Amino acid sequence: MELYDIIFYLFAAITLLSAFIVVTSKNIVHSAFNLLFTFFGVTGIYVLLGADFIAVVQLLVYIGGILILLLFGVMLTNRITSVDIRTGTVHIIPAVIGIGILWGALTAIIAFKTNWIVKPADSMEPTTVGLGNLLLTDYVLVFELLGILLLIALIGAASIARREFEELKD
Repeated sequence: MELYDIIFYLFAAITLLSAFIVVTSKNIVHSAFNLLFTFFGVTGIYVLLGADFIAVVQLLVYIGGILILLLFGVMLTNRITSVDIRTGTVHIIPAVIGIGILWGALTAIIAFKTNWIVKPADSMEPTTVGLGNLLLTDYVLVFELLGILLLIALIGAASIARREFEELKD
């Protein structure tokens, strides 16, 4: 077993174990902090795959933005630590059935595609230059339209929030 394999299994174990704790923990603070380790594990796997742009986006957006916002929301809310976030046992049977179907599908795919070879990337060249060139040449129209769509969504969210704030103020 090579060093690459060991590091991959380490990141996979960190990701799976912390994701399991996120789902099964009764304490929302513990779930939020374990979500941090889940995101770090996924970022590590992206780095191993040679996808540096996706790894940086994962780090900045999920860990730097969403998770920090979630942690501040949990910590600044009064009496949030006493909330029981575990659902009942009603959802266990559909979850087990879904996991069984997914496991069977993945096993069948792996059984029929045994010639797949997983190896590290041949070159660790940055992918950001290629992505930047594609976004500013071939996909510039789509890039600009998505920017306009996000601007419209932001204006709509601010308008809705302002309307609700005005109603609360009156």
